[in-house]
Amino acid sequence: MRDRFAQSLKDALKARDSRKVSTLRLIQAAIKDRDIANRGSGKDHVSDDDITQILAKMIKQREESARIYDEASRFELAEQEREEIAIIKEFLPAQLSEAEVEKACAKVVEETGAHGLRDMGKCMNALKERYPGQMDFAKASNKVKGLLR
Repeated sequence: MRDRFAQSLKDALKARDSRKVSTLRLIQAAIKDRDIANRGSGKDHVSDDDITQILAKMIKQREESARIYDEASRFELAEQEREEIAIIKEFLPAQLSEAEVEKACAKVVEETGAHGLRDMGKCMNALKERYPGQMDFAKASNKVKGLLR
């Protein structure tokens, strides 16, 4: 995945796409920060799953910023945030549809033998292992909660 970022950065530099260049540099800086943090705990480089989580977090941050900018009538800044979101999403796996998320949640609840809200963590961990970066886990959590009641 790191190679994809490096190649995309080269392409963006050649194309003089300043928004993409700055976004890719932010992504690389976030990954490098996580690498440095992991060194202190004795881990190696950040895995692709960790990178996916970093990207998902960056998207959430930008969505929140865009919402705040919209509320403050700073539409040009909100648009910049949305452009960055589109660039980051290029590197994430395809998102599951609403129906696919419901099927996945039902399947996990059935496979784990979950019966009540106490088993919520077990179900969510299974979903996070199987579908990293492919669904909004907050929405999936609500669906699992509905199935477990």
